[in-house]
This record gives sequence, structure tokens and C-alpha cells, in this order.
Amino acid sequence: MGGSRRLENMNPDVGPRPSQQPRSEAEKSALGVTQNLFRAFLLSALGAFFVFSLNVNYVWLSAILTLAALVLGVAVLVRTVKYKHPRLILFGTISGLVVTAVMCLLILTSALFFKQVSTYQDCARSALTESAKTQCLTQLEKSMPGSLR
Repeated sequence: MGGSRRLENMNPDVGPRPSQQPRSEAEKSALGVTQNLFRAFLLSALGAFFVFSLNVNYVWLSAILTLAALVLGVAVLVRTVKYKHPRLILFGTISGLVVTAVMCLLILTSALFFKQVSTYQDCARSALTESAKTQCLTQLEKSMPGSLR
């Protein structure tokens, strides 16, 4: 007839448990350091994104935070693989490094076309209607070099 669907049969405390080895103090300490580095990595990556979105005039600060995030991300990735930390840290680090790589491209583009992006940002900030925003975008496209239009 199959198993009963009663609540006591769904209790996770019943039955064999996978044996987990108690962690040594060195492993706990290594995990704590990796978690702190991971937090600093996420903080610097998010900080770089938010500073970049504020104003293009702070592209230098965003570049510094992105570089710090890149260094911290690689350090966390190496420690996670080396000490076999939980996969969630590994997944978060890889995702954060992808975001950091995109931020590097955005910062590089903004630094190369600083004048055009700054003019567009000033125009878009004062645009109140959709047609004004479209006009700002058209002005940005016209100010770009011919091969990028």
C-alpha cells in the first residue's frame, strides 16, 4: 500500500543521519576569515555599483572599489576552493566576480567617453518628459565617434 502520509512519518529527526565530522578550531577559524573576506567583497562590489550609479564624476571611486572587489573576490575564490568551504560561498563569489567584470567594462567605457557620458547624465537629470529624455539620448548618440553610433 505504500507509506503513510502521516506527520510523524515526515519527521526529519527519525532515521539515519548523514554523519558530519566536527570541525577543528583551525577549520572554524579559516571559515571565519573567508566569510569576513566574502562580506568585504560583497560590500565593495555593491559599493562600486551604487557609487557608479550616483554620478559619473565619481568614476575614479567606483574604479577603486571595483578593483578592491576584484582582488577580494579572487582571494575568496582561492580560499573557498583550497579549504573546501560551503558551495554557497563559491556560488556567491563567482556571481559577484561576474558582476565585477561587468562593472569593469562599464567603468572603462565611462572613463573613455567621460565628457559624453557626463553631458548625457546632466541632460537626463534635468529632463522632465519622455521626449526630453529621448532628445538627450539622441544628443549622446550624435556625440559618440562614428564607429560607435
